[in-house]
Amino acid sequence: MIDIPVLETARLRLTALGERHFENYAAMLADPGSTRWVGDGQPLDRPNAWRSLAMLIGHWQLRGYGMWALELKDTGEFVGRAGLMQPEGWPDLELGWMLRPEFRHHGYATEAGNAILDFAWHMLNAQRVISLVRIGNDASDRVAERLGGEHIDDMDFFGTNNHVFAYYPPYPEQRRACA
Repeated sequence: MIDIPVLETARLRLTALGERHFENYAAMLADPGSTRWVGDGQPLDRPNAWRSLAMLIGHWQLRGYGMWALELKDTGEFVGRAGLMQPEGWPDLELGWMLRPEFRHHGYATEAGNAILDFAWHMLNAQRVISLVRIGNDASDRVAERLGGEHIDDMDFFGTNNHVFAYYPPYPEQRRACA
């Protein structure tokens, strides 16, 4: 088993997703407002939320990186998920996020995203990270822009139109030619 690192920001603890998060995770994925911009856009029932959670945990084992649970440092409350993904068929290493409705518009996605990009640059020596943001998801466009993402392209991905935002290491010596 891989040890999933814990990252901390001013307000958040990024920690391994686990069964203790499942009730809130399942509720988040049952919310049409939460799933509108991911996958097929449909909410997930509990069995499919469990499969989603298991896939995210397994991604760590297969790739050595993945999604973290976001928890408030002062209460331990589950805020959502954020992290790095590159399942089979993905165009590049992707930074993604999803927050429970009551935690949106408080800067948590940006705060977590900055910590995750720092992890990508320093721990993975990544040369580039992208975010695929479904066209029309203006809130996530703004998060990607606040994280320093450059809108480099639009692409159809699994039948949906997406903006592609690219992030690059802040250190010129770390940048190499990207595909």
